[in-house]
Amino acid sequence: MSDAPAQDWSRWRPAPLLPRRDGRDGSLVFVVAVLCFLACIAVFAALAADRAARGWGEELAASATVQVRPRAGQTDSEAAALAAEALAGVKGVSEASTLDREDAARLLEPWLGHGEMPEDLPIPRLVAVDLDPAAPATAAQLNAALAAAGVDAIVDDHSRWLTEVQRAGALARAAALGAGALVAAAAAAVIAFATRAGLAARREVVEVLHLTGAVDSFVADLFQRRFAALAARAGLYGALAAVISAGLVRLLGGSEGFTPALPLAWTDLLAALPCPLLAAIVAAAAARHTAISLLRTQT
Repeated sequence: MSDAPAQDWSRWRPAPLLPRRDGRDGSLVFVVAVLCFLACIAVFAALAADRAARGWGEELAASATVQVRPRAGQTDSEAAALAAEALAGVKGVSEASTLDREDAARLLEPWLGHGEMPEDLPIPRLVAVDLDPAAPATAAQLNAALAAAGVDAIVDDHSRWLTEVQRAGALARAAALGAGALVAAAAAAVIAFATRAGLAARREVVEVLHLTGAVDSFVADLFQRRFAALAARAGLYGALAAVISAGLVRLLGGSEGFTPALPLAWTDLLAALPCPLLAAIVAAAAARHTAISLLRTQT
């Protein structure tokens, strides 16, 4: 038997209620892909900021600085050496070492600028204390050891700076969540607008479906599946663009990532994997809600 009839029947396959492709799909995919790209970049930046904050916090928590004030009859070097010796024996201290004038002067360069420091500039003598990460000594323990040794000194355990760093990390995470919420809201608004336009363009088809007994949920399901698939494709494009862009930044920036203050790891790029699924979920929810709301007002 000839296969001509089969070819003839294939021409009369019923067309879907919603076309698989629309001339406006390109613009919609582009907008959603850009939104997904921005969301992924925000997540990458948040991960890098959180890592930087945790790194700074660990460094601050593992060290302390002691400013030594020599007593009468003591030189700066003698007072600093006595303080370092007293602190080295404290439980929870890994090492205590004195900083000479040149080292202390380098710590003042961000405020006083580069160059030779005046000889008569009173630079305090400092003792750098490395704490045991597992069980660090407290400021009270360091002060007690200094007092027992008869050393007049001020202990800075960096707790104030540690609080600021932790607050910065929390703000970075909150900013990422806020950016993600705004992007999701923008994507939902775009899909809702597209759903309204699709319903308006196919109003006659929807009316016929209602006359044949189709319920609103059936019609809404058509738009839900269509825009979910479209958003998933756009999310994939946006995620790939974000991964490629961040990967290039990581290669060009070496181990520094975005900037020296925002180290980006290769594993951070895995955060873009859920983007297509999340985009499809947001689009499906927005399309279904919009379609059902409009259909109920029309009936």
